[in-house]
Amino acid sequence: MGNETKARTQNTEHRLRKLFLIVFLSVFCLLFSVLCLFAQEKKPSKEPTIITSQTLTADNKAKTALFEGAVVAKKGDMTLFADKMMVYYSEEKGSSNIKKIDAEGNVKLLKGERVVTSKFATYFAEPDEKIIFTGEPRALEGDNVITGTKMTYLMKEERSVVENSKVILTERKSGSTEVRK
Repeated sequence: MGNETKARTQNTEHRLRKLFLIVFLSVFCLLFSVLCLFAQEKKPSKEPTIITSQTLTADNKAKTALFEGAVVAKKGDMTLFADKMMVYYSEEKGSSNIKKIDAEGNVKLLKGERVVTSKFATYFAEPDEKIIFTGEPRALEGDNVITGTKMTYLMKEERSVVENSKVILTERKSGSTEVRK
C-alpha cells in the first residue's frame, strides 16, 4: 500500500504542476493581450484632416484658420459639414495639430450609418477626442432618432451622452425593438 500511496501523491503533484502551468500561461496571455490593446489605443491617428471651403482666412499669430462657405472637414471615415468653421491649431516640430474646431450653421456629421445634425458643434482633439453638438441636435441611425438640447459624442469610446433626450425607436421586422448608440 505504501507504493500505491506514493504513486497517487506523485500523480497528484504532477497534475497540480500541470494545472499551475496552464493557469500561469493563461493569465500571462490575457495580460499580454490587454497590454497590446492598450498600446494600440494610445497610438495617435496618422490620418490627415482635409478641410475644404469657398474661402479661408488664416491668422498665423493667433494660430487660427476661418473656413467659410460650404465647409467640409474629413478625417478617416468621419465627415463634418458646416457653413463656417473656426480651426484652432498648434505648431509643433514643423507640423500643425488641430486643437479645436468651432462649427456653425447647418452642421452635419457623417460617420458610417450615423448622421448628426445641429446648428453648432465644437470638436476637441484633447484630452479626450469628442464633439459637442448644440442648437437642436438630432442623431439618426437607420430609422432611429435621438434629439436633445446637447449631445456629446466621445469618439474613441464610441459613446454618446444626450441631455434632455427624446428617443424614437423603430421596431425590427421580427418585432424586437433595437436601441443603438
